[in-house]
Amino acid sequence: MMDKLRLPADLGKAIAQYREENKLAAVAISAKAGRSRTVLHKLERGDDVTVASLFDFLRAMGLCLSLQKAGMPTLEEMQRRFADEDDDDAA
Repeated sequence: MMDKLRLPADLGKAIAQYREENKLAAVAISAKAGRSRTVLHKLERGDDVTVASLFDFLRAMGLCLSLQKAGMPTLEEMQRRFADEDDDDAA
């Protein structure tokens, strides 16, 4: 998993990666979380979902969140952040 998750898309990618690496089927995780696969896929894309949905999926996968002071973003994080904005402008 990534060290620092600063954007919803980062969190979504980390969740998707964890689920795939641990061979956790979307159907099974969604059922265990009591949420639809559509909500899981939105979460994994970094789209807006409720905080309750996020925690339901984390619980279903045996994960939790912890908070730490953010500090300054790295150059790579800034490039990725602004690349995402450029992609949005092109659409």
